[in-house]
Amino acid sequence: MDALVGVKFKKEGKAYYFDPCDLLLKRNDIVLVDTDNGIAMGTVTDTFKDGRVPLHKDKIQKVIRLVTDEDLKIIDANRMLEMEARDYCAKKILEHRLAMKLIDVECLFDKSKIIFSFASENRVDFRELVKDLVQKYRTRIELRQIGARQETKMLRGIGICGREVCCGSFLHNLDRVSVKMAKEQNMPLNPEKISGLCGRLMCCLAFEYETYLELKKEMPKCGKTVQTANGQGKVIRQNILKDEVVVMLEDKKEATFKSGDVKRIS
Repeated sequence: MDALVGVKFKKEGKAYYFDPCDLLLKRNDIVLVDTDNGIAMGTVTDTFKDGRVPLHKDKIQKVIRLVTDEDLKIIDANRMLEMEARDYCAKKILEHRLAMKLIDVECLFDKSKIIFSFASENRVDFRELVKDLVQKYRTRIELRQIGARQETKMLRGIGICGREVCCGSFLHNLDRVSVKMAKEQNMPLNPEKISGLCGRLMCCLAFEYETYLELKKEMPKCGKTVQTANGQGKVIRQNILKDEVVVMLEDKKEATFKSGDVKRIS
């Protein structure tokens, strides 16, 4: 195996790596690949030399072929089936009075399984619902409970920044987020300011955290005494993105300096 190809199954999703099996593939080619869940259709995002991708070869599955017109017809039929299954499942959820919210329905390419993703605050006894779905569609049924972050990632929306939520656009891995990350980025510890649509801490806090730590390394910390062009003073605030510090001088006046223009005093 001399090369690998990256394949995405959803536009905003993560790219996975596959063995092209001597197929001459290029970006934006639509292919069928073998996955743990069965055959799936995806789009080639890039090609890589094998050594550039830190994966074990025995874990890499194979590209089956480029899609055909017949494959595309099957995909269209599956999308129609997903819409029908969504309506049917939502109806049965109401009938069984289940405290769950249906988020997404995915039918595998060969119709060997239909996956129903739902959100719920508590555990749900959905055995009767599964029976109804199996009887209706005569295939394997998986009900997958997802968390608030995964729900927002699937449904997407506009964040308080005015842009589409990061998890639904370019963040493929939902990293752990902590209040410490908000503190390091000088964010106000107001839940309304640092929480996303999911009600959890915003994913961008984790995405930008390492950059803020790197930028702060060369800046004098708050509370430290420094020498400035206007005399000695104490750092009271940092503007990390502008690389500036606000200093309270000995005459109790505040002044702003570039961090490189002040000298730390031991």
